[in-house]
Amino acid sequence: MFATLTRGTALAALALSLSSTGALAQGWQSELPAFRVGLLGGENEADRLRKNECMVEQLGELLGVPVELYPASDYAGVMQGLVAGQLDAAQLGASAYAGIYIQDPEAVEPIFVALEADGSDGYYAMMYARSDSGIASIDDMQGKSLAFADPNSTSGYLVPKAQLELSGIDIESYFSSTGFGGGHEQALVAVLNGQYDAGVTWTSGVGEKSEGFSRGALRSMVDKGLLDMADLDIVWTSDIIPNGPWVIRKSAPQEAKDIAIAWMETLRDTDYDCYVDVSQGDGQGFKRVDHTFFEGIVAMRRAELEGSR
Repeated sequence: MFATLTRGTALAALALSLSSTGALAQGWQSELPAFRVGLLGGENEADRLRKNECMVEQLGELLGVPVELYPASDYAGVMQGLVAGQLDAAQLGASAYAGIYIQDPEAVEPIFVALEADGSDGYYAMMYARSDSGIASIDDMQGKSLAFADPNSTSGYLVPKAQLELSGIDIESYFSSTGFGGGHEQALVAVLNGQYDAGVTWTSGVGEKSEGFSRGALRSMVDKGLLDMADLDIVWTSDIIPNGPWVIRKSAPQEAKDIAIAWMETLRDTDYDCYVDVSQGDGQGFKRVDHTFFEGIVAMRRAELEGSR
C-alpha cells in the first residue's frame, strides 16, 4: 500500500510540475495520438510486453495519450520503425543505434543509458558454452560452432566479431560454423539444446555469476527459471562496451520528449520494480547521454559495413 501511494503521489507531482512549466501545452497531443515504443527481440514477446506494462500505464497517464508497445522479432524491425518515423522511442543496443545514425543522423537522439549496479555505464559481451562441453576457453573453440545473437546486436555480434578478429582469430576459418540465433535468449536455448557449441550474449559482468550477474540476458533467464548458471561456463569476455541507449524520435513534439525524459529520470526512485523491468535488471538509474557517447561504436559499425561490401 505504501509503495502504491508513494508511486501515485510521485506521478501526480511530476504531472503537476510538467503542467506548471508549460510542458503540457495544448495541441501537441493532436500531432501524437499515441506514443509508440519499439521493443527489441531477444526475449519472448509475452515477457517483453509484461515487463513494460508499467510504462504503458504510468507514461500514458503523464502524456495524456496511449503508450503502445511494438515488439519486433529482430533488431532490424525496431530500427526500420524508428527510421521511418513509425516509432517514437525504443531501447537499443549501441550497434543498433549506430546503424540508425549511419542511415539517418536525424532520425533519433539518444537520451539515457542504464547504469549498472556498481555505477558503471558499460557492460560486456560474454561467450558461454555448456559446462559439460569440455570448452573452457576461446582456445577450445577452434573447430567448434558459434551462435551470434543478431546481426544488429552490439554484444551479440559486432563487438565479439571485431575483438576476436583484432586478437588474430579469423571468424570464418577458426570456427566450424557460425550463425544467428534470432536473439539472445533464442541463441542461448540453441546452445543448451546442443545446436551450437557456444554463443555470445550481453551481461553487466557485475554481481554473482550463479545469479546470471546483476543485469543482462543471462540474469533474465535465471529469473524466469529458464537457466541454471551451473549448466554454463564463461569462455571469453570482451572489453567493456558502452551501454545501449534509450532513444527518442527527434521530430517528436518537444513536450512529449520532456515528459518521457522526466519520467525515466526519476523512475528508479518512484517505482523501483518498474525500473528493474524497463531497464532489464538492477542498477543505479539512468544517465543522460548524447551522440558523443557512441562515437566509437559508430566508427566500428562503419568499418563493419565497409568490410562487408
